[in-house]
Amino acid sequence: MIRAIALLAIAACATPYQGGSGTPAWVSETGSYSSPAMKSRSPIAERYGEIATKIIAHARADRGAYAKLAYLTDRIGHRLSGSASLDRAIEWAVKTMKDEGFDARAERVMVPHWVRGHEEASIIAPIERPLKILGLGGTVATPKGGITAPVIVVKSFDDLEAKAAQVKGAIVLYDVAMPPYSETKGSGYGDVVMYRGRGAMRAAKHGAVAALVRSVTAHSLRTPHTGAMRYDDAVPKIPTASVSVEDTQLIARLAAQGPVTLKLRLESQQLPDAPSANVIGELRGKDKPDEIVLIGGHIDSWDVGQGANDDGAGCVMMMQVLTTLKQLGLQPRRTIRVVLWTNEENGLKGAEAYAKDHAAELSKHVMALEADSGSFAPRGFSVESKDPKAVERYAEIAALLAPLGATRVRAGHSGADLIPLIPQGVTGLGLDVDGRTYFDTHHTEADTLDKVDPQTLADGVAAVAVLAYVAADL
Repeated sequence: MIRAIALLAIAACATPYQGGSGTPAWVSETGSYSSPAMKSRSPIAERYGEIATKIIAHARADRGAYAKLAYLTDRIGHRLSGSASLDRAIEWAVKTMKDEGFDARAERVMVPHWVRGHEEASIIAPIERPLKILGLGGTVATPKGGITAPVIVVKSFDDLEAKAAQVKGAIVLYDVAMPPYSETKGSGYGDVVMYRGRGAMRAAKHGAVAALVRSVTAHSLRTPHTGAMRYDDAVPKIPTASVSVEDTQLIARLAAQGPVTLKLRLESQQLPDAPSANVIGELRGKDKPDEIVLIGGHIDSWDVGQGANDDGAGCVMMMQVLTTLKQLGLQPRRTIRVVLWTNEENGLKGAEAYAKDHAAELSKHVMALEADSGSFAPRGFSVESKDPKAVERYAEIAALLAPLGATRVRAGHSGADLIPLIPQGVTGLGLDVDGRTYFDTHHTEADTLDKVDPQTLADGVAAVAVLAYVAADL
């Protein structure tokens, strides 16, 4: 998941939070912008300042979200769509919210069921060397016994077109480096992820027998990164996998000196769609219970690591928001609904099902927020809305989050699971975090609980709890 970066940044804190980045919260890509709330105390600050202080203090001192995440990751583990572990996670989430006194249920969704089998790859000439790979989600298998073929290294889709005459019968390797994280532009994920998603299709058009892609990360310890890819029914489906950064560079160096031959073997399977579910939990509103403030994350993950930052952290954060408000005796006027979507990683079937199943009440969704960027320190929110005043309105609420340094509010992509809701007029928000290390372990065996800081996870709970409560109570 990656958030689009817009140029507008509106925030509202009088003291910049450095938080290790050294960038004041209100500084945007184009310079400083001060919202009206920075110059005088707003009506929202007058009304909710004391409540926000209580929520932040309580949430920051609590470790309930981390305890939930420890169970989800250590006891259940990774949760690919169609897997038994995802089924267990869904059951656990419903039971946990019910046990804490909330209305909770599972809403059935049919999801794709792709299974990773045995995988291996190696250089067989001019040297012999095993390679670190992960099949991309949805890839077809190689023929029995694997594929042995020369490799053609390309640096871009334009380079692929230039070398089209060499591609037939070869394995194409996309050696495209992800740019490093920057404070102004964020990660370089969006610059390179298209090679993972469309690389096999583009190579197959020229007769390639397989496609490999350099892992989508700026930092690597020879750990390959998986992720979703797509096929076009009009083009032959060829096997495709991710190769570690180090092994990609080795192949490229050898290819610059002469011919290189690789062997690739993938035994993946695409099984019939399987039953799954979205998890719904609610803190009912006291005055307008039919009006909804939605907060959520996706409960599925890839089949490697533990799915700790992607997106176990987002799920437990939202669950703990309800717990925090209940512990403080805070019941807003509107209903706060937690949605833990299924199948975000390889299909968005959970998001599509939610939009369809709740179509009649979408006009009463005040806002929808997704946390899908990990457990890192909150910095603010991105806003996606047809309402031109939405950024300014949520910036005023976010001014209450100055103690967390989470006051930055800007226009941008909200969340993948909110894509079906935005065209229906729902205002979408995404939790923005200090994501400089997120893609180091994204979609890898290293996405594990030890990468999660209990304090920044709790800070995320605090930020969302304040925003959700105020939006639900105004």
